[in-house]
Amino acid sequence: MRPIENYQQVWNNCLHVIRDIISPQSFKTWFDPIIPLQLKENVLTIEVPTSFFYEYLEANFIDLISKVLRKELGSNAQLEYSVRIVKEGSPVVYPPKGHVLPKNPSVPFSIDAGKNIPNPFVIPGLKQLQIDPQLNPEYSFSNFVEGDCNRLARAAGLNIAENPGRTAFNPLFLYGASGLGKTHLAQAIGIAVKEKFPDKIVLYVNANRFQTQFIDAQVVKNKLNDFLHFYQMIDVLILDDVQEFAGKEGTQNAFFHIFNYLHQSGKQLILTSDKAPVDLQGLEHRLLSRFKWGLPAELQTPDYATRIAILKNKAYLDGMQLEDNVVEYIADRISTNIRELEGALRSLLAQATFNKKAITQDLAEEITEKLVSTAQQEISISEIQKAVCTYFDISSESIISKSRKREIVQARQIAMYLSRNLTKESLASIGIQIGGKDHATVLHAYNTVCDLMETDRHFKQYVNDIEKRLKAT
Repeated sequence: MRPIENYQQVWNNCLHVIRDIISPQSFKTWFDPIIPLQLKENVLTIEVPTSFFYEYLEANFIDLISKVLRKELGSNAQLEYSVRIVKEGSPVVYPPKGHVLPKNPSVPFSIDAGKNIPNPFVIPGLKQLQIDPQLNPEYSFSNFVEGDCNRLARAAGLNIAENPGRTAFNPLFLYGASGLGKTHLAQAIGIAVKEKFPDKIVLYVNANRFQTQFIDAQVVKNKLNDFLHFYQMIDVLILDDVQEFAGKEGTQNAFFHIFNYLHQSGKQLILTSDKAPVDLQGLEHRLLSRFKWGLPAELQTPDYATRIAILKNKAYLDGMQLEDNVVEYIADRISTNIRELEGALRSLLAQATFNKKAITQDLAEEITEKLVSTAQQEISISEIQKAVCTYFDISSESIISKSRKREIVQARQIAMYLSRNLTKESLASIGIQIGGKDHATVLHAYNTVCDLMETDRHFKQYVNDIEKRLKAT
């Protein structure tokens, strides 16, 4: 191979190719601001302005960058980022010293892991796997904001990180609507385990990826035993979006055997889902029963105070200085999930950076209104309860009381019915927020309202009127 050139020349050669492939505007926006810093062995380090900039490159251009860099440095070429942010006029480097961003997080884990990862399928009796755990270093406990919505789940995660596989929380089953931090918390546990127990094998994998690997091993390569053997060697297995296994009998059967082996061997399992185990459909009873062995912990929609804390933490990490009125406005307008809050901040940063605009409340209003108008704010259970109470002229205290008066019971049932139809909350979560009831009570209320709407036109009109009022606000 030809001698390695200096880092400036290597990066210029890469830019020469990239310039001919992408549009001039994209090149000017995303590649002109990059500064090459050093070339050590086969690792090129480049400096980008913000963490948002880094994430955009990873999401949209990493395949292109990888190809041109390997052309320059060979198949073992690697890329590292230095993200420079400015706080109060004093530049600091992010990530902090000693913290290395993933070389290529866009490449998913594969059972055919490549030259850099020993393949357990061809090395019988392999005891230690040197594999990338597929953890995003930004999903750490230090970046996870605690609130009433996630306190139990976070406490359980910290407990597991201290003693994986040896607590009562095995498996830890994290559930809740999309964008509430399940993946972040699950990966934070994995990161903490690797820091405390470097020799433990930790692996994060999405259920869809697991499914693809299973099919590949069973049908394409006829190596199902090797597939099972690989997963049975993991010390901490983090499986994201387990609801994706619904209806996939073969995959469920394979995971059932993996689950049993790991659990009996004192290994830790961490599962995430958009629903509680009791609400999952299309999964075998034997799997669902095992999901309840440890701790099912719900992550709920963050309250106002938690949203404020999340926005301030994210702004700090992205090197943004926001006035309190800007933070409060965004937290007030976007209440559905954390992902949308972060999306609003990213849009603010992009506008401020590329259009050279000051970050003001006016700009926040302009951006937030676009986000809210395209993906309407989700109606909350508290809003539903308030609308029902107003419609029937009853107090908010009565609807969550233990009163068995007919008009109170009926209003409570309507609130539960609308909560199930208009929110993404689980039956258990709805019950907790409406009088501390269990999921069976909510399901009974839902079925009762459905039956009454079919037989009583006046009752149906009540429900339709309340729903229209909610959707109109």
